[in-house]
Amino acid sequence: MGKDLVHGFSGFCDDFRRFARLAFLASLLLFSNSVLADGEFGQRVLGTIGLDAGSQPDEGIYFGNRFIYLTGDRLNDRRGNPLPVKGFSSSGFANVFAIAGTWKLGEGPYLTAAFGVPISGISVKSDQPYTFLDREGLGDIFIEPLKLGWRLPRVDITSSYSIYAPTSQLNRKGLNQPQWSQQVSAGGTVFFDDERSLRLSALTSYNIYEKKLNLDLKRGDAVQIQGGLGGRFFKILDVGLAGYAMWQVAADTGSALPTSAQGLSEFAVGLGPEVGVLIPQLRAKLTARYEWDIEARSRLDGQVLMVSLTMLGWKPDQE
Repeated sequence: MGKDLVHGFSGFCDDFRRFARLAFLASLLLFSNSVLADGEFGQRVLGTIGLDAGSQPDEGIYFGNRFIYLTGDRLNDRRGNPLPVKGFSSSGFANVFAIAGTWKLGEGPYLTAAFGVPISGISVKSDQPYTFLDREGLGDIFIEPLKLGWRLPRVDITSSYSIYAPTSQLNRKGLNQPQWSQQVSAGGTVFFDDERSLRLSALTSYNIYEKKLNLDLKRGDAVQIQGGLGGRFFKILDVGLAGYAMWQVAADTGSALPTSAQGLSEFAVGLGPEVGVLIPQLRAKLTARYEWDIEARSRLDGQVLMVSLTMLGWKPDQE
């Protein structure tokens, strides 16, 4: 795994060496493709979208700030059992500044484009084997050049294409090297009343990872679903249950992949509450969501807190 991450490695038995390699590979792949790389205004980090995952926003220009905080103190093997890494703890954050614009083409679909820049950080440490990693900097940039959406009386339909461009601000090394990636998404929202209050929303995404920069290692593609079920009360309060699922559909490849990690596939399912409050005076919405892993395999078993503030900066005049 590299001398900069694991020290005194040769003093452990073969079985523990195999578990340690697996543990740190899972940890670094998770964080390099979540908090460090994905602190964006998109949805690649599990838990970043919920009740409105597949909803189509109104026309206008939106400004947003999203804060994401992930923690975990357990790494699971391919069967979901905890790995024997003593004193393990990990955390990561991303604070994202973003802008998005939505326009409607006459009687045609809505068109949306978005751009986000995250300030990110990661901390991973353990006692045996000894490891300490603590970095902060500019994360990977989120670019959504095109999102198409349709709004019907009781159904919204959306689809989008996004790019995640790596930066070098975090000085990532070894298996934590950055990579370019792409995401193709499609989803929708079903409303159960004429006021479009009670709703069930979901967005399915396919994540495509390129080879890591300066390293012969490529993370396998993954499919994820995020969404939620809830409603709007008193015209300003959104309350519901959000959830996510993710499974890796292609194997990690490359000569830098440790033998003990070959054939592993990440899987996760999570659930948690979401609350949102409309602030009419500011033309804004404040949202908080907390979700935790119910099942996690070949990855960190943890939880994620997301708090976001989205403001409508401009909207076209109503005819």
